[in-house]
Amino acid sequence: MHYDLRPDRVLVVDDEELVRTALQQVLDLDDQVTVVGTCDGPDALDTVRALAPDLVLLDIDMPSAHGLDVLRTLKALPTPPAVAMLTALDTADHLDRALRGGASGFLLKTMEPRLFAVAVRLLVAGGVMCTPPGSAAVLAGYAAKALLPDPPVIPGHLDTLTEREREVLALIAAGLSNADIAAHLGMGVTTVKTHIGALKRKLAVDSRVGLASVVHRSAAP
Repeated sequence: MHYDLRPDRVLVVDDEELVRTALQQVLDLDDQVTVVGTCDGPDALDTVRALAPDLVLLDIDMPSAHGLDVLRTLKALPTPPAVAMLTALDTADHLDRALRGGASGFLLKTMEPRLFAVAVRLLVAGGVMCTPPGSAAVLAGYAAKALLPDPPVIPGHLDTLTEREREVLALIAAGLSNADIAAHLGMGVTTVKTHIGALKRKLAVDSRVGLASVVHRSAAP
């Protein structure tokens, strides 16, 4: 039987050269990990295509290119690498959006250096690793949402609504709060409120109850 014993191939994407260098030095201490390259956010897609890493360690907050936008681009590739977001802050909102965007991990830059190689091996093997203290609450939220009933289907004859408005309306009818809708759809609460305002105007109702009623009345036989 043949076993692939090659080291796990990692690309580090961060706008700060000092961070890229430090991570490379830390990971190079482990003979089961190879840093195949480092780059800034705008170069991530081309670099992934050229180097085909197993895992991308991706800074979530880069002035040159937001990490969540880069994540979305990478996960759209035909054969995407695993991606773990790097952050200096414990931001639950970013964690939730990153996981919904397809990230396999969310790692604090300040965690103990030896843990980075452990994280790489786990993530390349298909595992999930989240180190921010707030991650437990977010992951617990996923478990709770899994118990929610499926949102009702928005009838096709409400053709004045955009696709995003239909999604928001379905989640309102399922009883989700604005914060839950924002987390579910990967948008800000303010954006959710904007969509709700548009829904009220288009459907001629003045409350969330009215919006939910539209869905349930339309779905009734």
